[in-house]
Amino acid sequence: MKHRPTKPKKVLCHQGKNLFGSDFLQALAMREEAVRNGKLTTIIFIRTTNSRGQEISGYIDYAYRLETEDFEPYFRRKKRLLPKPADLSYYNWETQTATSNPTPNFQVISDSEAGLLFKNKRDRKVINVDPKAKDLGDNSSRLEIQSPEYTQIVIYDHTTRRNL
Repeated sequence: MKHRPTKPKKVLCHQGKNLFGSDFLQALAMREEAVRNGKLTTIIFIRTTNSRGQEISGYIDYAYRLETEDFEPYFRRKKRLLPKPADLSYYNWETQTATSNPTPNFQVISDSEAGLLFKNKRDRKVINVDPKAKDLGDNSSRLEIQSPEYTQIVIYDHTTRRNL
C-alpha cells in the first residue's frame, strides 16, 4: 500500500481575526471551512453602495470567491466584500449594468416567472432566491443579516448530498 503524502492543512482566512461586532463576518467565518472542503455551497446576496456612491447588488458564489481571491483583507476589515460584474449576478442601479455568470459551482437560470434561480452543478438542485418564494429548494436555507455597512445581506446555504 502506497503512502499518500497529506496536504498541509490550509489555514483559514478568518483564523486569528477579531470578528466581534460583525455578524456578517462571523457568518462567513462560520461557513469558511465547510465551503472550502465542498460540504456546503453558499451564495451571498449583497445590496450596498460602491465607492462612487452608486447602489449595486449581486449574488456571490462564496466558494468561488474564496478560491480566486484573498479573503484576509475582508476578515481584517481592510476591504468590504462587494459584488463584482464577474459574480453570479451583478446589477448597478444607476448605470443599469447587469451581468450574470456561471461559476464552477452554480449555473444561473433566468426564469420569466420564477425570476433568478441558481442550479448547483454538483447535485443539480435549484435554489430559488426570491424572498417571497415559499420553497427555496431542497437542502437550502436563507439567512438575512443586519449590518450597518450594507443595505441588505442574505446568505443562502446549500448542502450537497453527493459524496465528494
